[in-house]
Amino acid sequence: MYQKLMTCLSSVKQKIDFKPEVALVLGSGLGDYADGIKVEDTMEYAEIDGFPVSTVKGHKGRFVFGYVGETPVVIMQGRVHYYEGYPMSDVVLPTRLMGLLGAKKLLLTNAAGGVNETFKPGDFMMITDHITIGVPSPLIGPNIEELGTRFPDMSEVYSNRLQGVVRECAADCGIDLKEGVYVQFTGPSYETPAEIRLARSWGADAVGMSTACEAMAARHMGLEVCGISCITNLAAGLSRQELNHKEVQETADRVAKSFKELVTKIVTNMA
Repeated sequence: MYQKLMTCLSSVKQKIDFKPEVALVLGSGLGDYADGIKVEDTMEYAEIDGFPVSTVKGHKGRFVFGYVGETPVVIMQGRVHYYEGYPMSDVVLPTRLMGLLGAKKLLLTNAAGGVNETFKPGDFMMITDHITIGVPSPLIGPNIEELGTRFPDMSEVYSNRLQGVVRECAADCGIDLKEGVYVQFTGPSYETPAEIRLARSWGADAVGMSTACEAMAARHMGLEVCGISCITNLAAGLSRQELNHKEVQETADRVAKSFKELVTKIVTNMA
């Protein structure tokens, strides 16, 4: 796996001469966020030797290098999901690669289903912790000593310092920020009502099909992590409406302007 990472790193560095400070993964509703920054360079995932390519409709599948304000960033425009059939080591390869390119901080974004009954579609939830019982750990297998220790501490996956930054930025943007625990399931099917009841008994506030594994891999290699979920729908059993991707996308698009404003504010205040 380390050799594969080094091959990907070499592919990028042959074309890109840019050192980011912040890495950003764009979830649903933020796909065109990178179009509004000062872009220095881009690289399609397909151009990188051995790199997993996103197969989800609407995910562009490229890295964007540039500046948000004065902050140098690398943006993942389209993530890779476990449900696409990739091993978990490939799912987190992009996260690890962004860290190897120089990023020390990571902002993860996603669309999620609301488990907390006080949440409503269109809310933003800062991820304070996560549960990954439903997916394989990205750290299973031989440890990559060059990245981190065999048994990494996960008591603060999401940086307390950055949580404070996110709260302040949300207040400045006039956003009523929710906070909670995110649970990652495999997908691609939405969860059953019984699975949502189980997640609630665990202490979950939102569920989704990404993000937590990326956060775990990032912490393993020492990155400072924060995460924001856009609550795009109520999870199964909380409403009579059938769950579908169209509803997720419509809600994400409706609040995209506010989400972009919040992301920009966070990135420019992360240092």
